[in-house]
Order: sequence, then structure tokens, then C-alpha cells
Amino acid sequence: MSMPQAQDFLDESKALHALLAPLDDGAFGQATTFKAWTFDDVLRHLHYWNWMAWLQLNDESVLVAQMDAIARAGGMRPVEAAHVDDAGGQALLALWIAQAEATAKAYDSADPKARLKWVGPDMSARSSITARLMETWAHGQEIYDQLGVVRQNADRIRNIVVLGINTFGWTFKNRKLDIPETMPNVVLTAPSGEVWTYGEAGGPDRIEGPAEEFCQVVTQTRNVADTSLVVTGPIATQWMGFAQCFAGKPETPPAPGIRKTLEI
Repeated sequence: MSMPQAQDFLDESKALHALLAPLDDGAFGQATTFKAWTFDDVLRHLHYWNWMAWLQLNDESVLVAQMDAIARAGGMRPVEAAHVDDAGGQALLALWIAQAEATAKAYDSADPKARLKWVGPDMSARSSITARLMETWAHGQEIYDQLGVVRQNADRIRNIVVLGINTFGWTFKNRKLDIPETMPNVVLTAPSGEVWTYGEAGGPDRIEGPAEEFCQVVTQTRNVADTSLVVTGPIATQWMGFAQCFAGKPETPPAPGIRKTLEI
């Protein structure tokens, strides 16, 4: 694909599909540890916003109309459910993966730097499909956890690492805090064993450990206390305490021990 992020998004979607494909319809109604969302809730959410990302490239007028519909409904959940006529289970799974494939195909031929309209500020096409990858990976985590499955990650999570790094300053600004002058040195081990390094070494602040656990913290699917990340220095400690790589109002990370892989 012209944008590697489009293929990465599709591959992550296919991995989640493979996890869910063997389940019967009843299993999709079980609640997860993310706000008690069910598997159906997760898929409706991912499906709708994958479609919205497709609209960014194909029909901006419908995109704007959908934004208005969300405002009138007082939130996205009713609109997400209505979009699939409240479908669930395997029928919903089929709708979701078909849309994921269509969205990935659309971004394959898109200009990575094209500016696209969105709910918040306009964004580049590359940023939009990266956000879809991040959302798929992050919301997939509650499903993996609920099924007692430890996900085998691939190096495509580097997209999420970079998103976490790039939102360092925004995370503080979003909380109306002064942005630290220097970002901590971040040294992460990729699933392949490669070492990814960000920031300048030699300062008092450092974060080191598995890349997937850094991704879990910045997507707020884990409390940093539930990871093996070694966090040193006041700025690094503060950042990892409320890191947020997704848009919207400041969210509070899960308390220690809440988000974890269940023992089945």
C-alpha cells in the first residue's frame, strides 16, 4: 500500500477478526472491563468510525451530516448502534471487517499529506488512518483481556508508539498544565526485539521497557503500575500517570489492577 499505515490498520483489524470469528453470537454480549462495553459495543464503535474515516475521503457532506446527528443525539453511542440497525454477533462482525477492508483500500491510494475534515481540527490522511489503527488496537485490548488471550503483537504497533510520543506535549496542554521543556528519553523494545529510542539520553527522565506496554499506557488500556516499564524522573512519572494519545477531554487512566488479561 502507498501508506504503510493503511496496511497496518488492515492487519490489526484482521487479527481482531480472527480472534472473534470462532465465537457464537451470544459471546458478543459479554461485558468487558472498559466501561462495561460489550464486544458488540466495541465493534459498533469501530465500525462507525472506520466508516467516518472512509467518508473523509469519499463524501464530506455525509460526514458533516453525521457529526450533526451525533450532536442531536447527545453522544455517539446511539448513532453507532443505529448505523448498523442494532446488529450484533457474527452479522456485525461481517459488517465491521468489510468496512475495515474498504477503509484500508481507500487510504491506500490517498495522498498521505491530504488535509481531511474531522470532528475536531482537520487532520492529514496519514494521521486519520493511524488513528483508526490505534483505536482498533486499543479497543481490541478489552476483548483480548476478556477472552483471557495474551495478544501477540507485531512491529506495526510502532505507529501507536509514535502517536504516544507526538502527543507528549498535548497531553499536558489538554490538562491545562505547562508543557515540560524536555521530553523524557524513551527506550522501547519492539515485538521483534528491535530497540526504538526517542528523546535525548542523559537527562533525569527516562522510560524503558516493552513497546507494547508503552502503547497500553498511552492508550489507557493499562495503568502504568500494571506494566514492567521502568519510569525514572518527575516528568516521566507525571506523563505516564495520565498519558493520553487519543483526542478529546482529559480521561483518567484505569486504576491499578482493573485492566488485565483475565484468567479463563
